[in-house]
Amino acid sequence: MSFPTLKIGDIIANTPIIQGGMGVGISLSKLASAVANEGGIGVIAGAMIGMSEPDVGKNPLEANIRAMRKEIRKAKEMTKGVLGVNIMVALTNFADLVKTSLDEKIDVIFSGAGLPLDLPAYLKEYYEEHKEKAHTKLVPIVSSARAAKILCKKWASKYDYLPDAFVVEGPKAGGHLGFKAEQLEDPDFALEKVVSEVIDAVKEFEAKSGKTIPVIAAGGIYNGEDIKKFIEMGAAGVQMGTRFVATDECDADDRFKQAYVEATEEDVTVIKSPVGLPGRALKNKFVEDSRKGLKKPFKCPFECIHNCAHEQSPYCIAAALLNAKKGNLSRGFAFSGTNVHRIKEIIPVRKLIDSLRNEFSSTNK
Repeated sequence: MSFPTLKIGDIIANTPIIQGGMGVGISLSKLASAVANEGGIGVIAGAMIGMSEPDVGKNPLEANIRAMRKEIRKAKEMTKGVLGVNIMVALTNFADLVKTSLDEKIDVIFSGAGLPLDLPAYLKEYYEEHKEKAHTKLVPIVSSARAAKILCKKWASKYDYLPDAFVVEGPKAGGHLGFKAEQLEDPDFALEKVVSEVIDAVKEFEAKSGKTIPVIAAGGIYNGEDIKKFIEMGAAGVQMGTRFVATDECDADDRFKQAYVEATEEDVTVIKSPVGLPGRALKNKFVEDSRKGLKKPFKCPFECIHNCAHEQSPYCIAAALLNAKKGNLSRGFAFSGTNVHRIKEIIPVRKLIDSLRNEFSSTNK
């Protein structure tokens, strides 16, 4: 049994795998284009994408827009496959990054870290202004059937538009999590349960509209057996982040990737992020120091996240993640999913996709 295709409207990916958007420079054009070339959906993360631009301290808004445009164009030069961007609702420059992505004719906009209640407004405005048929698909990232229903109702009533798909992110994901800390180990919030609930929730909207709304499972998915399990449950595909960090094409420094290879199960921890959400990361001295309240003095030049409590935080999360991305893990930390300890080597994206395909094909029901 080979991989089924993943269809989001009229966009078709021959491999039903979305590479998760990993912010502050972990997934940029190099990784996204490599995944797209293997038939998956490669995703450029918009969160502080301009951190490596020389003028980001003085002109963060312009630097981020410029970097987003640059990365989308670079990725398109390297692939004819399907490309997406991940733009967090919590970003202060959310609207600008959405408009830039539409202008660059990106295939898919994935959006989480809050409910993207007004996302269709930008789509409609852009395509009406340019008198074009809409190309870009809108895919919210949710962690509950309730959130999926709210978005379907709001988008349908206000914009006569339904999500083109949903990514359902469970509690085993890396990075910021859409759950309370006490829900992370609660079986009632397990990915399998939430995916089934979202599939059921969208059925009424599909029946009324005649539009198919694929549901994509994310968070803790590691191998081809996991992919098969969720597809047999009714998911249209999966999103994977952690596995793609340990690839040659990942845009992070090799020392960042090596931290994944060396990680043990005990190294994975849940932190309280300055943005007010729990986050899953790898333990290191930086994380332990911040837990002890040891302040890393900083000013907030970026104002990148709406709800960042930077006045009370012992560190700047954008700077910490950028330092880690550059390999300086003494001044930052790496986000990761729960299964990072299973990674033993850094391999090319092609080899990873091939292994996932082989595992999928050889898994018995």
